Amino acid sequence: MSTTTFTYLGGPTGILEYAGTRFITDPTFDAPQTYAEPGSSELVKTAGPAIERADIGQIDVVLLSHHSHKDNLDYEGLELIATGIPTLSTREAASDLFGGSVIGLDSWESWDVNGISITSVPALHGPPGSERLVGQVTGFVLEAEGEPTVYVSGDNASIPLVEQIAGRFPDVSIAILFAGAARVPRIDAPLTLTSVDAVRAATALGASIVVGVHTEDWKHFSESRAELEAAFAGTGLLTATPRGEKVTL
Repeated sequence: MSTTTFTYLGGPTGILEYAGTRFITDPTFDAPQTYAEPGSSELVKTAGPAIERADIGQIDVVLLSHHSHKDNLDYEGLELIATGIPTLSTREAASDLFGGSVIGLDSWESWDVNGISITSVPALHGPPGSERLVGQVTGFVLEAEGEPTVYVSGDNASIPLVEQIAGRFPDVSIAILFAGAARVPRIDAPLTLTSVDAVRAATALGASIVVGVHTEDWKHFSESRAELEAAFAGTGLLTATPRGEKVTL
């Protein structure tokens, strides 16, 4: 019986319970609002979280793909990190964010907690060349003895990078994929996986279970959960994750 569970909260945010440790992905807990900051595209949040930050219980580790966009780390997400929870992210995030709890990792560098090895893996938040506009992004692979290997894509749009990750981690069982084909006016390409590319990513990894996030709650997500489900129809891979409900993987 698997002890790995996932509770989807909305947007890119979910609670992953793995090997006795509670992780949260890209924490976003703000109420619906518009974010308009100098030098950034306007982002509109359309729905709040399924569970408020005050009610999520203990979180042991934050898995933060990047810190520079409000749809991955909003004001309440920053407040969560400010409590001192160990937060794994990019070197850029560790440099920019407060305190010593943000741990910046280079690609293929690992950090261990409670018998779990967490490896930072490469991600590309858009087409090649977009790095200067979107900054550093990372994904993660989690491994523990007797547990399934888990891949968390973060805001990645690159299938070649997924193929590289699959080459290094041939035993990925669970893939948590950030889909939604996010788009902003200044970059003429998807910034996260399209629904079709999410299927390609799952196939490249050889995953037997897919958790799809990053398809709801923000206007710049150009593909919906329904489109993700249609792309995975007939594969038996995509797991239903009703908002706010703990699902065993």
